[in-house]
Amino acid sequence: MAKVEQFFDEQTEQSEAKARIVAKYFDAWAHVMLANRRKGIRIDRLGYIDLFAGPGRYKDGAKSTPLLVLEQAVAKPELAEILTTMFNDRDEENVDSLRIAVDALPDLAKLKHKPRIYCGEVGADAEAMFKGIRMFPTFSFADPFGYRGLSRGFVQAMVKDWGCDCVFFFNYGRINAGINNDAVRAHMDALFGRERIDRMRAFMTEMRPNEREAFVLEELASALRDLGAPFILPFRFKRADGSRTSHALVFVSKDKLGYGIMKDIMAKESSTEDEGVPSFTYSPADARCPLLFSLNRPIAALANDLAVRYAGRTMTMKQIYEAHNVNTPFVERNYKRVLNEMENAGRITASPPAAERQMRKGERTFGENVTVTFR
Repeated sequence: MAKVEQFFDEQTEQSEAKARIVAKYFDAWAHVMLANRRKGIRIDRLGYIDLFAGPGRYKDGAKSTPLLVLEQAVAKPELAEILTTMFNDRDEENVDSLRIAVDALPDLAKLKHKPRIYCGEVGADAEAMFKGIRMFPTFSFADPFGYRGLSRGFVQAMVKDWGCDCVFFFNYGRINAGINNDAVRAHMDALFGRERIDRMRAFMTEMRPNEREAFVLEELASALRDLGAPFILPFRFKRADGSRTSHALVFVSKDKLGYGIMKDIMAKESSTEDEGVPSFTYSPADARCPLLFSLNRPIAALANDLAVRYAGRTMTMKQIYEAHNVNTPFVERNYKRVLNEMENAGRITASPPAAERQMRKGERTFGENVTVTFR
């Protein structure tokens, strides 16, 4: 327990970035759900679940994710009326700390449904429970200290119903060490699937560390997609010296809109960009000393890929973005930039053309409805 206690002494830069990402997505997700409710879609309840909640505050006073979420809820009367929250942690001291911090929140009484806080292990029983019930729209966050309680079946259960999204913290360092450890084989089987993890072990024997990292994250994404969740988005956290990935925050959804929202949030939390293309990585070292120039020229690669993939086709900018961006690091502004550059180079024609489009900040804008014809 010494390491766990030390972990909660103060909020690290990585933990702060993680909390911001989760809280921002909860706010955006709730906004979308409330808009659907106003349009007549029956939504009587919304949910937020955190089964590895930790204490209410770090020992340095920084707020944990549950407090950030509850503060957003009490600030919005419409959300406070229908939000149900469930928090859990296996450590009794964390649970006591969380209860005290939640009870001390100003305006907590504005929540119609008081937060439910439990103390217990998360395992097969929790997975079976969530699989066996139909969930109202719920955003779930899972931040296990290692790999106990984290399985493909658990993630699948949390996103199986309409309006349900999940984000979980993937402890890459511990899981990478556990892949070939027979003592935790059952946990690895539950996370990746037995056949997949056996195949991974055979492939990984000759891989360098950076190759292992990319391979493990890709296999994790493929394992989740096989269970019916097509939109997977990882955000990596580097060690303090920027050398290797320590953790990844993995977003899972069956909804393309949610994917796009989270992608924009993670893009803005990236500590570096390359030609405006976000790294989807937070590195304390990079945040202190950001790159000053491009090395990989990703915009040129995007232009070439679009030219080949959509040769001879006519599409709007929005259609191009929606058809291409999933499973890429590119965000909407990258597509606007590259299409503008392709038009200037004569690689596409646009309607209306650049000369007729409204000027903004010294550049010709490339709106969603501008029509593009690839040559």
